[in-house]
Amino acid sequence: MPIMRKQRLLFFIGLCIFSCLSHISKSSLCPIDFSYVNTFPWEVSDCTTAGATTTTTENCCSSLRGLFRIGLSHHLKKTKTFYLPNPQSSASCISDFQTRISSISVAQSFSTCHSSINEFVARPSNCDGIVTLSDWVEMIGPNSVLESSCDGDLAGFLRCRSCLEARMDVNSRLVSLSQNSTKCLAFTALYAAGIVNSFGPDDLRTAECILGISLSRSTSNPRSKKNTIFAISGALIGTIVLLGAGWVYKRWNKKRKGTQLHMDYVRNVKALVLPNTGAKWFGIAELDAATDGFSQQNLIGQGGFGVVYKGTLSDGSVVAVKKMMSSDTEADNDFVNEAEIISKIRHRNLLPLRGFCATSDPVNGPERYLVYDFMPNGSLHDHIFNQKTSNYLRLSWSQRQSIILDVAKGLSYLHNGIKPAVFHRDIKATNILLDSNMKALVADFGLAKQSRDGQSRMTTRVAGTYGYVAPEYALYGQLTEKIDVYSFGIIVLEIMSGRMVLEDVKGVNPGMVMIADWAWEMVKSDRIEEVFDDSLREEGKLTKGVMARFVRVGLVCAHAMVALRPTISEAVKMLEGDLDVPRLLDRPPPLGHESFRSSFRHSNSLWSSSDGSMANSSRNN
Repeated sequence: MPIMRKQRLLFFIGLCIFSCLSHISKSSLCPIDFSYVNTFPWEVSDCTTAGATTTTTENCCSSLRGLFRIGLSHHLKKTKTFYLPNPQSSASCISDFQTRISSISVAQSFSTCHSSINEFVARPSNCDGIVTLSDWVEMIGPNSVLESSCDGDLAGFLRCRSCLEARMDVNSRLVSLSQNSTKCLAFTALYAAGIVNSFGPDDLRTAECILGISLSRSTSNPRSKKNTIFAISGALIGTIVLLGAGWVYKRWNKKRKGTQLHMDYVRNVKALVLPNTGAKWFGIAELDAATDGFSQQNLIGQGGFGVVYKGTLSDGSVVAVKKMMSSDTEADNDFVNEAEIISKIRHRNLLPLRGFCATSDPVNGPERYLVYDFMPNGSLHDHIFNQKTSNYLRLSWSQRQSIILDVAKGLSYLHNGIKPAVFHRDIKATNILLDSNMKALVADFGLAKQSRDGQSRMTTRVAGTYGYVAPEYALYGQLTEKIDVYSFGIIVLEIMSGRMVLEDVKGVNPGMVMIADWAWEMVKSDRIEEVFDDSLREEGKLTKGVMARFVRVGLVCAHAMVALRPTISEAVKMLEGDLDVPRLLDRPPPLGHESFRSSFRHSNSLWSSSDGSMANSSRNN
């Protein structure tokens, strides 16, 4: 009997161990079934066309991201959670998805179309603290324009456009609450496709309109039979490989290969950037020591681009270390672009780059850092919109005047002082920093582009931040120096009024109102003093004429019609009184929502980054 009891005890212990191991294994597997990839009629030719170019690669990535969103939409509907629960689940899903697309002869790796495995992990920092469906309802409410605009058949142009406009409206509301949010636009797509639309994300009309998937031009394509054979064979082989190799080995192997690839990138970027710049290449150990191990006490800012730490170098100089969070190829492009551009130019109103660092962490993967001089007075945004915080004082008129001129002169140098000219493309209050003397310096050149012999340039995708983007750039992709002039005009109006570029107005005509439209109504009604911030009205009548001129310059620069905007050099002369401000011509109807529509037409292929911010769109255009 003792022997039998001992055998039974061992049996139950073994059973418990097996059950625990089975539970652990299941918990780490992907919760999404990607079998639809082999049957959904998307345009596979986007990813199989011979002779890959930048355009074909972008089209393929757009299709693959849209296809992946179908699974995420189902996951949201099933679990009531945006994105995946942990990095392990995300890694498993990315691997499963890659196996599926490989089985239908897609040569391009999905890893080139997304950032690290953490890209699809549910985190409060993604969008206004929203993680679950209940968080969404608490933030937006049980009913929004999405419910009325994105349900049902979206095949017609007008129906689809109405849904896209509704998504942009909800996104703008979320971004206005937290401008550092990066995935609110993605959340609106998943919510509309997975929760709102009764046909579901698998419906061709829903997938094409909301998720931006290019459908097959010929459903009877003979390649489909061949793909089916490959799909079945690939699925069987993939299953055998997965069961044999195991999830742990796959993850380790993938991390090892990724690390090797990134180290190759580090060597390449050193060879590309260092010989041509005066900036220093820092070692990660040096930055780690300067920031006390990137401690929370030294954290001074964060946003869609990453996080910023205060640090002290070995020579005693105080710096700001920006850690770029994204690990995809776009982050590589931004990193090299900013290092190449800003390290070659020097101007008293442009934030100088001290150096950079790129490394690869075994756990977190590729990491990139940019090192700048520390600006003790923070950003312009802090002083205009965070006045209730004790650290930030209300700006005086002389300070506002000086800041506006500093920004204008910095932009004038970019446009006229160097060849080829540089277009910043992301002028906004958070990208204007203030030194110890409250001198303004334009910062963040990750989106900057060099001009082509002064010619207008067309691009299919836009970069920048909602509200600051010039209409002709958002609508048609027309890239000239005037897009920076438009953003500068918005900045002038923000500084003069203390109002944000977009504000949610209540009352008879509720909705988002752009600052340029509001300021124009005040000036047109001969109420220009109502544009001034409350503190400016208290500084005496002698300066009101100059204040009025600054407001008018802001309106001229932020005019919707590009031909009526001055150059930045002309704007400087107007601000300094050396050139008369032209008579303000009437503005077209408010363009806030129209620019949103245009931006949103591009958003289906841009969403994996961004933000309330379009800065995570294709920044190479």
